[in-house]
Amino acid sequence: MYDLITFGRSGVDVYPLQTGVGLADVETFGKFLGGSPTNVAVAAARHGLRPAVITAVGADPFGEYVRRAIRGFGVDDAYVSTVEDAPTPVTFCEIFPPDHFPIYFYRGEHPPDLQVSPDHLDLDAIAATGLFWFSLTGLSQEPSAAAHAAALSARTSGWTVFDLDWRPTLWKSQEAARQAARSMLPLANVAVGNLDEMDNALGVRDPEAAAQALLDLGVRVAIVKMGPEGVFARTSEESALVEPVEVKVINGIGAGDAFGGGICLGLLRGWPLERTIRFANAAGAFVAARLACADAMPTTAEVEELLNEVRS
Repeated sequence: MYDLITFGRSGVDVYPLQTGVGLADVETFGKFLGGSPTNVAVAAARHGLRPAVITAVGADPFGEYVRRAIRGFGVDDAYVSTVEDAPTPVTFCEIFPPDHFPIYFYRGEHPPDLQVSPDHLDLDAIAATGLFWFSLTGLSQEPSAAAHAAALSARTSGWTVFDLDWRPTLWKSQEAARQAARSMLPLANVAVGNLDEMDNALGVRDPEAAAQALLDLGVRVAIVKMGPEGVFARTSEESALVEPVEVKVINGIGAGDAFGGGICLGLLRGWPLERTIRFANAAGAFVAARLACADAMPTTAEVEELLNEVRS
């Protein structure tokens, strides 16, 4: 029924419409769809894939906005639950280009997306989808952690992608996050993360060492994002090192979600490793050059155009 299903955070991103100004002095803001796994689904939809997202929102106006936005971007919201006793999360950020984008999460103690339980899951759909995407945050609380374990147990074929997306403020401790990552890595066949996330999950920051550690844990495709140094990816048979795409950065938040959508497209289309990583890297650069996240996700043609500009 779906090309891919993502599982995890959703909410409202509130971005200042002024850059280089702290939140204490910002006067105007824009409202956007937020939550990394949700935005990965949006990014995939922009490439013509058929995605659904498993998440939950509050029974409030922001929850209705999130549902409406998800549908508007071409993502199925059939698996978006509503939680009565928790507000839809709101996330603020500050924008100091080119590389400083502090994030402030207002999620409460038990946000809706972490209240998704195994009973909420359509395990048949999860088993049948070509790609299943989940992130580390979903393992930070129960019953969400149990729901993730149930979902992963249903996967017997296709791509299962673990985004090592580590947000320290959403965890009780780094050790808890590391243990959760290590427990779930053997159930994924693709792992994606930046150097900090590799260090959190594996205890190593060297890209090649991190990739090898992931392969040793049973991952088939290891993808290490190195910021200004580009992206390194490896399988048991090949490796790829892709240089960064130079753009004028406006807001780096969301670039990783666009990258994720590109990874989904390449995996599902059976592209070679280097082509997949190069395309995903360009998709991330495309969004980094814009203010919004979900609203800025590029089409396949727009990413190809950017790559052609780089080649020329």
